[in-house]
Amino acid sequence: MPVTVETGSTLTFDRFWRWLKRHPNCILRAGTPDTFLYDQEDLHWHLEEDEERVPVVQLSRGKQTLAEIAIEAREVLFVQVLPDPDGDAGQFLFELIGGSGDEPYPVYHFVLAHGFDEEAGHRAQLKQ
Repeated sequence: MPVTVETGSTLTFDRFWRWLKRHPNCILRAGTPDTFLYDQEDLHWHLEEDEERVPVVQLSRGKQTLAEIAIEAREVLFVQVLPDPDGDAGQFLFELIGGSGDEPYPVYHFVLAHGFDEEAGHRAQLKQ
């Protein structure tokens, strides 16, 4: 399914990934067109790269990994950022867009509790 790209709301994947690794507790949902992973109070997100430098997103309960998404960064042309049309006010949808330049489509997505702001930081805290 092709998407409409909104001007001025795109990031490179590398920039997005560096930023996302500093905001794992802000992830509300992550997935692909076929799979959705949802955050819960007793679950935690872990973001890292594997031994081949493939970005990996894990959803865990305690020490048990419940789900994992390996992101094929070569497939991602750019990241499109927009307010989440299905979420609460203040939530943002980050779509990792792949495909050809003529017919781009979302290959992965993340919904976060806030938008992209490199200046903003979070205090280290536990989920409440």
